[in-house]
This record gives sequence, C-alpha cells and structure tokens, in this order.
Amino acid sequence: MRQTCTMQSGTRGADRHAPDEIAHDADLNGDLDADLNGDLKADLNGDRNGDPDGELGTDADAGLGIGLGAGLDEVTTAVLTGSRLLVAIAVRSVAQVEDRVTVPQFRMLVVLGRRGKAKLVTLADLLGVNPSTAMRMADRLAAAGMIVREVNPQDRRESLMRLTREGERIVEEVTARRRAEISAIVSRMTPEQRQALIGGMTAFTEAGDEPPAPSAHSLGWPGD
Repeated sequence: MRQTCTMQSGTRGADRHAPDEIAHDADLNGDLDADLNGDLKADLNGDRNGDPDGELGTDADAGLGIGLGAGLDEVTTAVLTGSRLLVAIAVRSVAQVEDRVTVPQFRMLVVLGRRGKAKLVTLADLLGVNPSTAMRMADRLAAAGMIVREVNPQDRRESLMRLTREGERIVEEVTARRRAEISAIVSRMTPEQRQALIGGMTAFTEAGDEPPAPSAHSLGWPGD
C-alpha cells in the first residue's frame, strides 16, 4: 500500500494534505478492499443468467484452482493475494484525480454521494476521524468546488454538506475507471471461474459481516 502513502505525502489535491489526514490514510487498506467487493460482484452477477440452476457452482473450489481440501493457510494466502490486486486497482483509479483530491478527501465525497446531505459530526463518525480533521477536509473540498454547505432547515445552527456537480463527477469518474479495470480482469476468467468467484466472495463477505453493496455503482465504504 506504499503507493497510497506516497500520494498523501505530495502537495497536490484539494489544497495541501494535513498530517492527521495523511495518518488517517493508513487505515484505508481495509476500506479499499471493501471498496471493490460490490463492483466485482456486480460485474460477475451477469453470468448467473447463463446458469439458472447453479450447476456451474457445484465445483466452485475447483473452478478457482483451489482444492476442496485446501487448508486455512492456503485460502488465506489466496485471499491476501487477491486483496493486493484489489487495493492496486483502487489506488490506480484514485491516482488519476490525485491532483484534485486526496484519498481521504475522495472517501468523504463517496460518503456524501450516497447519503445526499450530512452534518459534519456525522461525516466524522462515518469516516472514523475526529471532527477537526473532517472540518479541514470539508474546507478543502468546499474551496475546490466539490461540496457546498447549506443551513439545516431542522436546526439553523447546523450546516449540512452535499456534493456539487463537480464532486459528483469526480466520484463517477473514479468509479467508472475502477469498474472498467475489474471488468477487464473478470473477462479473462472462464464462466466456471466467474461463477465460483461469486460464491467465494459472497461467502467471504458474509463471514466477515460485511453488508452487501446497496447498488451496482456503490463503492462499498463504511457509511456509503
């Protein structure tokens, strides 16, 4: 995940990166892995129509090249290898816009894109940062024209934040690039392997208590 740290140490993005924002980026490995689960399963779901009875999934382990008697270490190694690829795809997709937004800032855009509007304290909680860090991130995004603050009609002492059209465009651009790269990889797999991957990833995310992505274009981050 060295690439991500390098991105955060630069002077690009929506203003210069605060130290606490850089430190927070060290927690993004798990988020970037989760980020791709929904996209990958969505790309694979189309293959189910060609196997309505689930016949291709009866030998799922063999389809992925993992024997039925695979041990815990072997499975763990396979998952870690796959996660490195997923993280690399996530980093590459965001790297294309790193002159406009940092990874933590992009994550804030994603959360706002799914929630519509949110209070600062809510964003801080969803992103796992303190309110002062969230405030600085929001200030930079607002200065870059990616979010706007509006008075909360239910409590005029509070402000609500939402994406501007530019903020929406950034999220759409990164999501489209990420899905395209995943689709290209999936297209090189056999139908049997794709079907096996659907079952394997579904079982893996369920075992980890990760809720399913709410839509095909979801990025899958907490709060998304």
